[in-house]
Amino acid sequence: MTITHAPLRGVNPEMLAWWYGHVPGTMEYAGSTYPRYLVWHPLDHISYEVVGGRRGDGAVGPGTRLHIVEALGRDPNKILDLHVTVEELGTDRAVIARRVLGSAVVRLGNEFTADRVGAGYRTTMSLGEDTLLGRLLLNRVARTRALPPAKLRSWVRHHVEEIGNLENFLPALQARETGG
Repeated sequence: MTITHAPLRGVNPEMLAWWYGHVPGTMEYAGSTYPRYLVWHPLDHISYEVVGGRRGDGAVGPGTRLHIVEALGRDPNKILDLHVTVEELGTDRAVIARRVLGSAVVRLGNEFTADRVGAGYRTTMSLGEDTLLGRLLLNRVARTRALPPAKLRSWVRHHVEEIGNLENFLPALQARETGG
């Protein structure tokens, strides 16, 4: 599944790369201090925990393991509770995946490009893959247990909301944090 988001006004690919490396932590927003992850999607996001592999400077990078919990559509019956690993994080992409014995159960790739008004953003979600283990077991588990159709539809809406929200806080946060 691929989602091509509306351009993010006032955001550039460098900001997005910085964001994915610095989601953990807190920020000032609307006169109070909040976890950055909750500002990103205040209604659905529950927790974002780094469970291993942080870079020496404290940032998230390739190899970092994350535990992410969300209530899709604000529905407690649609909890997404994933343990994933950051596979790539660069100036034009961020990729996370949950792998079992080398096969991806879930893989989320985010690609960013410069756009005349801000940043272009495209997301590709894959459930399972064409390996022997995938075909025999993991693809069915990914599509029936991890993200069955109703939960996947809720995730699409959630993802569009959270990506669209980045333009509301990311430029100011990144400038404040980096002095730029």
